[in-house]
Amino acid sequence: MKTQVEQNGIVTLTPEAAESLKDSHMLNEDLRPTTREEHHWTAYNFSSLWIGMCICIPTYTMSSGLIALGMNWWQAIVTIILGNLIVLIPVLLNSHAGAKFGIPYPVFARLWFGSKGAHIPAVARALVAAAWFGINCWYGGAAIDTLLVSMSGWEHVSGHIFIAFFAFWALNVIVAYRGPEAIRKMEFWAAPILIVLGLALLVWALVSAGGFGPMLSAPSKFSTSGQFFAIFFPSLTGVIAFWATLALNIPDFGRYAKSQKAQIVGQSIALPGTMGLFAFIGVAVTSATVVIFGQAIWDPAALMAHFPPFVILIGTFGIILAALTTNVAANVVAPARAAENLWPRKITFAGGAIITGLLSLAMQPWYLVGDIANYIFVFLGGYGALLGPIDGIAIADYWLVRQRKLSLTELYSPNGRYSYASGFNMKSIYAFAAGILISVIGLVVPGLHFLWDNAWTIGLLVSGCIYGYLMRDDASRMSDAEYAEITVQMDTSAAAEDTAGQMIKQNPENV
Repeated sequence: MKTQVEQNGIVTLTPEAAESLKDSHMLNEDLRPTTREEHHWTAYNFSSLWIGMCICIPTYTMSSGLIALGMNWWQAIVTIILGNLIVLIPVLLNSHAGAKFGIPYPVFARLWFGSKGAHIPAVARALVAAAWFGINCWYGGAAIDTLLVSMSGWEHVSGHIFIAFFAFWALNVIVAYRGPEAIRKMEFWAAPILIVLGLALLVWALVSAGGFGPMLSAPSKFSTSGQFFAIFFPSLTGVIAFWATLALNIPDFGRYAKSQKAQIVGQSIALPGTMGLFAFIGVAVTSATVVIFGQAIWDPAALMAHFPPFVILIGTFGIILAALTTNVAANVVAPARAAENLWPRKITFAGGAIITGLLSLAMQPWYLVGDIANYIFVFLGGYGALLGPIDGIAIADYWLVRQRKLSLTELYSPNGRYSYASGFNMKSIYAFAAGILISVIGLVVPGLHFLWDNAWTIGLLVSGCIYGYLMRDDASRMSDAEYAEITVQMDTSAAAEDTAGQMIKQNPENV
């Protein structure tokens, strides 16, 4: 029986198949495949999504961390752009699966880890997202605190910065509670506002300092290539890891794509372009503060304290909007979906958003950002070692093992082809463990430290290759004939589309 329809590269369930899944305990309203009507995100929607996520305080201050480690301004910016061009590859490869089959990340993970084993990559991604959620709330809370200090005796209130932090944390949870479609609408109008505010800050710096300032003319602190590369490679891994999170759960957004072209064009322009531009704004503005105020001020919240209250108000709005757009899109969707996947019939996306907020508090974000070296090498590098292997497995499974052919209905069956042994695909678990292990070896064996310095890349390649080899003859793979047996291939012409659509609606049992 035909259970799915493929049209213009987008696969959706037939009405009969969708009806048959209504009672599955592995499905709820948020985890089901998207319908044809829900594939409505354009290239602009994907661009605005990334602009909203990339324009945030961690992006602004990332370049500061690289300069503090010894790079000059252009070395820092090139490292950031290169890292984002690299991570763009898995972003597009994994987004393809979401766009074609309309499935969210936890369901996508069932393909490679099994119906129960999917909780492993889903929870791993969720923990990292919760940490980022807390970090962005901390930055946003600091901006609110600066505004209140400038306008009153707020600084005399005991624990004032934590009060501001919890207030902003609550705002994030409330917005996230409204769901992914509300996030799309917010990103749509927030993106141009954030770009204007960022460029306005750059213009102020140029005019006030009479140029870019001394930092852009400061030389690199490295005297040899060896010294530079000793910092460059772990820094590059940290930059890649910055968005290695979204490289995994990008199907959560790709599933709404109008077409593959829409998601490819929108993401390819916005991700590396926005990260490079905003990181440069961070470097240029900070360079100007050396001329204007006599010291380098990397923290935008601290920089605002030097302005009149009205400017602080506008700046606070910009920081809050930047932190909010990043948080609710990049750091809530994945853990909320992971929570739903644990108990689809009981936990909704709204409930998952609340769980994310609570988990972020347990991460104590004020400690995570306390030291820039620990932030780049330990936090970013550490979760790069965790997520790189999962990225490798996901890419190898969809592109090499399954060759972009799968059965939607069996993803929601506890006893289907993707359940493996008792719900766990041990081959993916072995590959995942191997990818992490080889990076850890680099951490503990001095002569092999380059393995840890490039943990995300090494883990991706090792786990991907091992998984591809182990799965080469797996029974869960679908042949061309099996895929054709369950899939209606629809003509792309308008007339044929109308005719086929009516046929499916009127006679679903014969499709």
